[in-house]
Amino acid sequence: MRQTIRPARRLSGGIVLPGDKSISHRYAMIASLAEGTSRIQNYSTGADCHSTLGCVTELGIEVHEEGTTVTIHGRGLEGWNRPTVPLDAGNSGSTIRMMSGLLAGQPFDSTIFGDESLSRRPMDRVMKPLAQMGALIEARDGRFPPLTIHGGALNPIDYTLPVASAQVKTCVLFGGLFAEGQTVVREPVRSRDHSEIALREFGAELKVAKRVITLEGRPNLTGRELVVPSDLSSAAFFLVAGLLVRESKLVIHGVGLNPTRSALLDFLLSIGAPIQVLKIEAVNGEMIGDIQVKHAPVRGGLIEGELTAGLIDEIPVLAVLGAASEEGLIVRDAQELRIKETDRIATVAENFKRMGIRIEETPDGMIVPGKQKFQAAAFDSFGDHRIAMAFAVAALRADGESTIDNADAASVSFPEFWNILEQTAA
Repeated sequence: MRQTIRPARRLSGGIVLPGDKSISHRYAMIASLAEGTSRIQNYSTGADCHSTLGCVTELGIEVHEEGTTVTIHGRGLEGWNRPTVPLDAGNSGSTIRMMSGLLAGQPFDSTIFGDESLSRRPMDRVMKPLAQMGALIEARDGRFPPLTIHGGALNPIDYTLPVASAQVKTCVLFGGLFAEGQTVVREPVRSRDHSEIALREFGAELKVAKRVITLEGRPNLTGRELVVPSDLSSAAFFLVAGLLVRESKLVIHGVGLNPTRSALLDFLLSIGAPIQVLKIEAVNGEMIGDIQVKHAPVRGGLIEGELTAGLIDEIPVLAVLGAASEEGLIVRDAQELRIKETDRIATVAENFKRMGIRIEETPDGMIVPGKQKFQAAAFDSFGDHRIAMAFAVAALRADGESTIDNADAASVSFPEFWNILEQTAA
């Protein structure tokens, strides 16, 4: 699909975005292992989260969808059935990595695979701790999907993550659900804690002390009524668009404001973005609020270390903002971008070059000078949802009409993106 984007004079109005991907995945997986029915409102409309629902269904769990409300009839920790076909994770790294922890504790063998892009993404970061728990996992070339998981009894472990990763942490904790005793995960840097919140919400006994998470195995999980906040990572595209496009004033409603996801708002505020949180409340242990953004010039800055870990998904669109900022943007310690749906350092650089934006690639990041002019261009998403949306935002600031090939990649996380962009841009 080729999408045409015209320059915008302003963005305005109030918008509601899809449910948070990270939370939707976790609610669906845990609900399938809880006793009784869970009803999840504002479940993500993205293809990734529906890959998770597809896997849960193949494991014998009854799932009903009505709009963005998903009802899951859980059957307890022992309630999954042996799948009759390989489980399809689609493009979703979250699905394959987190589900692997749950599949490892089952009394049957299973295979889980993904699309061409996912098949190039290494899985050894989850395979290693699961092997320590007693799981036997086979992979292509020892580290790539498809994964064949020989399920069975798991042992609790005390595991220190070599690199901060919410997905790997969750995989280990999910494996720990099936292990007798305490599973401990130690983080070098605090990562998003949606799994910890969700596990507690369903009834698991879990303690967090600084960056050490301790889970009691074999909990009694109970079905819940749940509401998923709107996705802050999706909001990032509209926050940056509002800052870039003159005369803009946008309000984004019901956004998840989990403190472990606050790096985006903290960074934007630190470089001079006029962002306000208009109200805030707690729902199912997660903080939710409305965010207002207005057009303004920003300074630019440096993303490195812990900040990089907190902003890893938002770096492509922040690079766009950096090119328009006063001082530009430097990104370091972002090697993980090389193994996302695309090599996001390379695909950002390629699209920047197409629109005349100067950028210097580094092995672990990029250097983007500020005060640059955005030229209209023919972009390509290269099949990556975040690249598609980041360069749609860039095109709003361009000097003419731009196009994006493979724009339908946005549907992986945000199928409504193009419609909402059209409604808000004038």
